[in-house]
Amino acid sequence: MAEIVRIGEREFKRRGPIAIWLLAFATLGVYFFVWYYKINREAREYLGDETINPGISVLAVTLGVLLIFIPPIVSILNTGKRIARMQTQAGVPDLISPGIGLLLFLVARLDMPYMQEHLNRIWNRYLADQNAQPLLPPGQLPPPPGQLPPPVQQPPQQPGSFTE
Repeated sequence: MAEIVRIGEREFKRRGPIAIWLLAFATLGVYFFVWYYKINREAREYLGDETINPGISVLAVTLGVLLIFIPPIVSILNTGKRIARMQTQAGVPDLISPGIGLLLFLVARLDMPYMQEHLNRIWNRYLADQNAQPLLPPGQLPPPPGQLPPPVQQPPQQPGSFTE
């Protein structure tokens, strides 16, 4: 079962890497497309990058295979790069290698557990501090765990007034 990770007002899912791979295998590959759409949507939301289109990513790995083999390769590499950007933003030390993800894509679809494991490293960073995270305005992500948020500015005191 996936675990919900709340970052600001957004929700992301921490999924089991082996479970998603087995589910894709059990559904004859159909779940791969569902999962691929979801992780690209999570990348768009986490990074705040509206140029990421999860539907186009899925289209590239489905119909792109029928046309020529280039679109799926580009899509898998780009998804790996997006995960690396997410890891950098979250302060995860060991980044994903998009090239290894591509090689694993070609070997029994092992890119799924590889990519999901790297996504889970991001979510694990936030899960540790999930209860301590203050609510932030929509569209604003909290700082990566281990970094202090900027200090809250207090309004200046009126002359002659005091606070306890």
